[in-house]
Amino acid sequence: MSEPKWKKKEYEGRLCIGCLNCSTASRTIKMNRRIGVGFGLACVEKDGRLVYIEHNQEWKDLPTLMRFENIARKDPDHDWRVKLHTPLHGEEFQRHSKNNWVLIDSNGGFA
Repeated sequence: MSEPKWKKKEYEGRLCIGCLNCSTASRTIKMNRRIGVGFGLACVEKDGRLVYIEHNQEWKDLPTLMRFENIARKDPDHDWRVKLHTPLHGEEFQRHSKNNWVLIDSNGGFA
């Protein structure tokens, strides 16, 4: 298998926890994770182009990461990313291989 045209990244720093009671901080993201944050920004990008953005949806109607994993499997030679930004923390994940999306940024959010 050849190396992708894009560069794989991985976050080496400390995870930004955000809320101590309900943190979602993790170095990988699960396939059943809904792509939504409520207040903030949640999106999926392919090579820097927007594929999906959360927009006034009910939690039950939000797509899971598995939906985008299935799309990425058919078109894997691209830089796929999930961005989740809230007031207290933000994460960005990059797809490295099948069912393997890795944290590439953790930050203190926008507030």
